[in-house]
Amino acid sequence: MLKLFYVLRFSKLYLSLHSGSRLILSLRIMVALADCNSFFASVEKVFHPGLKGRPVCVLSSNDGNIVALTPEAKALGIKRGAPFFEVKGVIEKNNVAVFSGNIMLYAAMSKRVQSIMRRTVAHTEAYSIDEQFLYLDGYEQHHDLVKIMRDMVEQIALWTDIPVSVGIARTKTLAKVASKFAKKYKGYQGVCMIESDSQRRKALSMSGLDDIWGIGPRTFARLNSLGIVNPLQFADMRGDWVQRHFHKPEYQTWLELNGQPCIDTSEIIRRQTITTSRSFGKMTDSKEQLKASVATFAASCCNTLRSQNSAAGCISVFVCSNRFREDLPQYGNIASLNFSIPSADTIEITKAAMELVDKIYRPGILFKKSGVILSQLVPGCLHNVLFDTVSRRNERIELSRAMDMMNHKYGVQTVGLAASGTKDEEWRTRKDHLTPNYLTDIDQIMTINI
Repeated sequence: MLKLFYVLRFSKLYLSLHSGSRLILSLRIMVALADCNSFFASVEKVFHPGLKGRPVCVLSSNDGNIVALTPEAKALGIKRGAPFFEVKGVIEKNNVAVFSGNIMLYAAMSKRVQSIMRRTVAHTEAYSIDEQFLYLDGYEQHHDLVKIMRDMVEQIALWTDIPVSVGIARTKTLAKVASKFAKKYKGYQGVCMIESDSQRRKALSMSGLDDIWGIGPRTFARLNSLGIVNPLQFADMRGDWVQRHFHKPEYQTWLELNGQPCIDTSEIIRRQTITTSRSFGKMTDSKEQLKASVATFAASCCNTLRSQNSAAGCISVFVCSNRFREDLPQYGNIASLNFSIPSADTIEITKAAMELVDKIYRPGILFKKSGVILSQLVPGCLHNVLFDTVSRRNERIELSRAMDMMNHKYGVQTVGLAASGTKDEEWRTRKDHLTPNYLTDIDQIMTINI
């Protein structure tokens, strides 16, 4: 049975057969994904020019795990996510440069890269700190798409020294596939475009299932159990078969692999839960220290909550001991509290977090980690609700926003609640290899001796 698809967002008209084959009847409209290569490590190399060609690794909070690394580091057998202590011998033996993650520095550089992209393409969408979608609607009428993207990549390299790979295709999922080819093969000169159906099929046949955006470990295992071992096999399956065996997200991935754009990344970017957690620089058995960490994480969650204009209906707090220290008593717990009215007020949410710490704290335990989770998110911040138990809610929300503004302008935790403690408390994360905030802190600006 023939089905007619009108994809309004991209102004495309599709004639779709339920068997899974499609005939595109519209003008070519493409989307590009610009992906910064090994972004965190690349930023570190920008400010340490002597690292060219040398392996580089960037560590997670508290210098615990490898979160980013250059191809030279990967060639040594180091993998992303590996605990630092496990690969320390390889790092020291091969003179690998190691840096503590500095998200403020990376975010500042990301803004510079994204601003160059916006100078090139009018309609863009930041998907993550190192990825941006570029909507090329109409550009094909006046420009060679590969050339305009290649010129942009060269300009980013000239102005920021950050390497970027760009994939161009009819859907965001295929653009992700193309960007991986642009990154892997130098012959593309930083830009790969999947334009024809033969190119699409060849790219999918050469990709791994686990490389496809939207196919996670569970979906990967499920596809393997059904005898599907590469993306092309999945794309060639009948549409009704995919709907019988999988849910909507997997069906959307199948459609995108077949050239039908249907994934709205603005909904993906909008978070369904917000979590902030850290391992402590030093274990603590102090309830006050635990409360200070939770208050700090609650404030961070609230900042993110307000940035997406949301309110939370539920807060959860968790704590745990060091599971690697088998010689110590082990303990972990989580507690939750529902708000009568969804809130984005830092004071209200922090007070609730403090109450939850009182519930799950256990004396005599050395705690290694804590965290805060905000869930049941709703759009907008509620005001003037009848029977509201919080007085002057509007003013408190404005106070929270003023704190956000000052912290964005002058640095994280410039202004905060007293419950968060001081910046030099022992529980705070350890960063022994931290690069200064050259782009955001006047006191840490780079100096050059001539």
